[in-house]
Amino acid sequence: MKNLFLAWPAWAVLSAAFAALTAIFAKVGVENVGSDFATFVRTLVILCMVAALLLATGQWQSPSAVSGRSYVFLVLSGIATGASWLCYFRALKLGDAARVAPVDKLSVVMVALFATVFLGERLSLANWCGVALIAVGAVLVASR
Repeated sequence: MKNLFLAWPAWAVLSAAFAALTAIFAKVGVENVGSDFATFVRTLVILCMVAALLLATGQWQSPSAVSGRSYVFLVLSGIATGASWLCYFRALKLGDAARVAPVDKLSVVMVALFATVFLGERLSLANWCGVALIAVGAVLVASR
């Protein structure tokens, strides 16, 4: 069991499970709250959780030990995350969670495309078929 959590697939499945719960909890949470305020509350909770994790596990790093390049890309990632969350909560406020979440997961398709173009990663034909199925599946689930 210990080795299970040393590999990325276990963490990826947990991420998917928590993302699913995020959609359900957020949909209920935005019923009587503005979507942007809901995103703010969510962000505060995440900040507190990560701070507690860093303290509890002793993983805090000196900010001066991080390279400028890393900061640039972490800040860009933070901006993209914030924009994604704002859009996601707005979509949940306006639409059904069961249809919003699959469209949001088109990010999987976009990551495959961006990783190929910008990072030089390569996917096999079978991988591209899987990416295409994800795209088609998201569209089918989102349509009425």
